[in-house]
Amino acid sequence: MTAAPAIRVAVAAHRPYRMPDDPMYLPVRVGAALGPCPEGMEAFQPDDEGESISARNPSYSELTALYWVWKNCDAGYKGLVHYRRLLGSPDAKKRRAADPYGRLAAAGELLPLLEGQGVVVAKRRRYCIETVYSHYAHTFDARQFDACREVLSETRPECVAPWDALMRSRGAHVFNMFVMRADLLDAYCEYLFDVLAGLEEKVDPSGMTAFEARWPGRVSERLLDPWLEANGIVPAELPVVSPEPVDWVSKGRGFLAAKFLGRKYERSF
Repeated sequence: MTAAPAIRVAVAAHRPYRMPDDPMYLPVRVGAALGPCPEGMEAFQPDDEGESISARNPSYSELTALYWVWKNCDAGYKGLVHYRRLLGSPDAKKRRAADPYGRLAAAGELLPLLEGQGVVVAKRRRYCIETVYSHYAHTFDARQFDACREVLSETRPECVAPWDALMRSRGAHVFNMFVMRADLLDAYCEYLFDVLAGLEEKVDPSGMTAFEARWPGRVSERLLDPWLEANGIVPAELPVVSPEPVDWVSKGRGFLAAKFLGRKYERSF
């Protein structure tokens, strides 16, 4: 019998892309239930095998990969990253590598952090001139956050005060990027998917564009910090590595147009 891997990190992808070399990374083809496998993704794990929510990928985005790993993967530690957004090494010297894939966290680097703290997350994202709430209100629809607070009040009251504190803060652990001890990931996913199910009963998706319909995935990014705080978990942080250059000019223009001109985001940057 083959032993379960110590760490299994899903790399959510919807198209062919270079993947990390470390065997702890599992390329997962998201939305596999919605169409045939694209050429070049034959070796990726489809997210529609076993217990899955693959068909919900248009609204749940990378969370269909998280759900698959949660329900179908046997490992001591489990997590999620993205094909264009990955966790960097804790080794500062390694992070200076010319090849971005040479900067990534390896299993041997993650294991001591996980054994010590149980959870590893992407470095906190800072909002210089916004709170977490105002940033979302300017760029998307703040009523989704308001509805989320209602759901937390009804189902997870211990998370309401941490949620309120997060909304007032100027930073958050976003991106749905983390690795957790298996029992913690079980608890987190139970919480996350239960809250999203309750939230979908309160938010009417009628008239939304395909981009707007991805709101459950966006709101989910802000559910991590309240859960961590409510459970007394202080995670280890790692930098985010992007294999492609980030277009900071477009991101900045989009944000300023949203904040000062009332133009909601219509695409990802």
